Amino acid sequence: MKKIYVGNLPWSTNEAELNDLFSAYGNVHSAAVVSDRETGRSRGFGFVEMDAEDADKAINALNGHEVGGRALRVNEAQERPRRSGPNRW
Repeated sequence: MKKIYVGNLPWSTNEAELNDLFSAYGNVHSAAVVSDRETGRSRGFGFVEMDAEDADKAINALNGHEVGGRALRVNEAQERPRRSGPNRW
């Protein structure tokens, strides 16, 4: 399974729409739009999990694809490096 980063999403995009967009390329295991903790509004990006072969097809097809007047940035998600807090040495 691969985790896909989807950036430059229209602010109005919800998880069901993200799921529908990617399901044309295979089985979507999960789709999530990241929202701001304080306001609850979309931050303009999300993540989709698919089987590796389907994920590659979706990435190739949807990177640069226009949705709501915005060109999506779609690629394999990279693990986020652990951030050290002020009290971590």
